[in-house]
Amino acid sequence: MYQGAPTPVTAFMAAATKVAAFGAMLRIYYSVFANAEWSWRPLITGIAIITMVFGSLVAIAQRDVKRMLAYSSIAHAGFLLTGVLALNKAGLDASIYYLFAYGIATVGAFAVVTLVRDSAGEVTDLNRWAGVGKRSPWVATSFATFLLAFAGIPLTSGFIGKFSIFSAAYESGSKAVVIAGVLSSAIAAFFYIRVIVLMFFSDPLEDATSVLIPSILTRITVLFSVAITIFLGVFPSPLLDFISNIAIFIR
Repeated sequence: MYQGAPTPVTAFMAAATKVAAFGAMLRIYYSVFANAEWSWRPLITGIAIITMVFGSLVAIAQRDVKRMLAYSSIAHAGFLLTGVLALNKAGLDASIYYLFAYGIATVGAFAVVTLVRDSAGEVTDLNRWAGVGKRSPWVATSFATFLLAFAGIPLTSGFIGKFSIFSAAYESGSKAVVIAGVLSSAIAAFFYIRVIVLMFFSDPLEDATSVLIPSILTRITVLFSVAITIFLGVFPSPLLDFISNIAIFIR
């Protein structure tokens, strides 16, 4: 579905629907089901571990950029479930932060995907992204920033999000989920960095693949997403403090 759908629709499915779904889950599990955690925690723990590992492993085999982002979003759903399992104030704050940071990076990443094209339209075959960094450094650098954020590399919003959500889960005793999450993040880092190497350190193929000059709205979307992704990785405190002040923990 991700591969065949228009990229704006794909971006909406990957970001907005996930934010809405987990927003509802946090509300339900932190309030309605909070006192019955013994009945659902084992199931959610298993789902979180399977989701993280499955999404990361399957993403490695993908040779289509949109499919790679789709399967990596499955892994991110598993990471977000660790915030549900935490069932504490830190977990609630970290989940909201993660949703915001991930949503911004996802919209930016799919905006970049719309720029790599040939005469037939968008080019999502990963092999044909070789050398994009030499043809359009700013496009490749922007995409690399989002990939590093997805991987949880320091100085990006993704690192703060994963560190916060795993810390909250560890404090609640969900050590198995944290271990699975760290291992899955390491696997994910492999295929994200593989794309970065392909863009910057491979020679362009001799085909008609080119980088479209973005419209003003696309340019604003990409630059805004990059700025927020980096800013939240370097100065996360303002947003974390804001979330902490407005997020209501009911237990």
